[in-house]
Amino acid sequence: MATASITVDHVARVEGHGDIRLTIEDGQVTTCEMSVVEPARLFESMVRGRSFEEVPYIASRVCGICSSSHVVTDIRAIESIFGVEVTDRTEALRELLVYGSFLQNHATHLFVFAAPDFLGHHSVFPLAETNPELLERALGLKALGNELCTLVGGRSIHPITAVVGGFTHEIDAAEYRRLAESMDEARAFALQAVDLFRDFDTIDVQTEGDLLAMVQPGSYPVCTSDTARFVRANYEFDCQNVEEEIEEYPQASSAAFLARARRTGKPYLTAALARVNASWNNLCQEARYAAAKAGLRPPEYNPFANNIAQAVELVDVLDRCAALCRRLAADEFAGTSEPVAFTVRGGKGVGFTEAPRGALFHLLELNDEGRVQRASIMTPTAQNIANLEADMRQLAEKMIAGGYDADLIRLEVEKLVRAYDPCLSCSVH
Repeated sequence: MATASITVDHVARVEGHGDIRLTIEDGQVTTCEMSVVEPARLFESMVRGRSFEEVPYIASRVCGICSSSHVVTDIRAIESIFGVEVTDRTEALRELLVYGSFLQNHATHLFVFAAPDFLGHHSVFPLAETNPELLERALGLKALGNELCTLVGGRSIHPITAVVGGFTHEIDAAEYRRLAESMDEARAFALQAVDLFRDFDTIDVQTEGDLLAMVQPGSYPVCTSDTARFVRANYEFDCQNVEEEIEEYPQASSAAFLARARRTGKPYLTAALARVNASWNNLCQEARYAAAKAGLRPPEYNPFANNIAQAVELVDVLDRCAALCRRLAADEFAGTSEPVAFTVRGGKGVGFTEAPRGALFHLLELNDEGRVQRASIMTPTAQNIANLEADMRQLAEKMIAGGYDADLIRLEVEKLVRAYDPCLSCSVH
């Protein structure tokens, strides 16, 4: 291929609006852009001057899928300022709340957004006709995530029971046991999902960027650690220092800020694939076995493998949630989930969680009355865009060298974008 222009306006089957621009001249990629065309949503300005009590519920509106993660992340930022230490029971409930978002997101992404790519469909609707049972069971997983968020957080999106220091409401032991049984029943289908995505063909692309994930000794953490690790560069940092470790910068082609590691200058990927690479030994046994059977073992740097990593996390999440629910029902966690006492004070703090799509950071500065003076949010998608562009370029160059035509390159590049599971609306928070 000597010369071609590949343009995709409003990439389909992703959250939000984005365009792809690829220009090929004399067999070389001269332009490669993933342009986020969403308007700025100004959540960071919206919370300025607001009381700390309001901020988590405003921030949750950044995303309709990851709203639980935004609430917990903001609460953790506030607690770091106030010096609040919560009980083990509260930590367990927060994990359940975040895991509910994982079930919601992964089931939707894998079966509604990604699977049609590999089954020769332009949307999920033909899949509903050719394999209605598959789609029905996938939507059942999402419904289970909705139910988990509703019972723990008070509603399926934008939870209301999680507050600074604890929870305002908690379900009874019988409800926990029923949830655990539902998680057990869903695990067989999650294992089938791993096998399904294992069998899909992908082009061998190895991202040259780094991978970023939360880490904690002996754990596969999503909201219980302040430590982040760059997997390939092999160093860790405390989330309170995130602005010293991660640089956000503008790019003319995109409404979202891009990101890179300050120490190395490299872009990076943060997603399920990064978590699996960082905490492989701490996946539950069944999930680790399913991953290995599917050919997913660290080090794994093919971004297309993020689909399989999400399916593996479904198995892991169901196992963890069943265990958490049974332990909560048996009252095995220290303390209650009632909010602990705290004193409002000024300061700066960073909250850090693993949202379904990757690492999420909220930075807050409060005055002595607990009102926001400054807020900054780093969403997974905004952090991923620079690395996604680099991977798109590499994929296109590899396909050009292999003699693929422009239509096939366009299709594979769109698949790659969807494998990242971007939320472009969140990226312009």
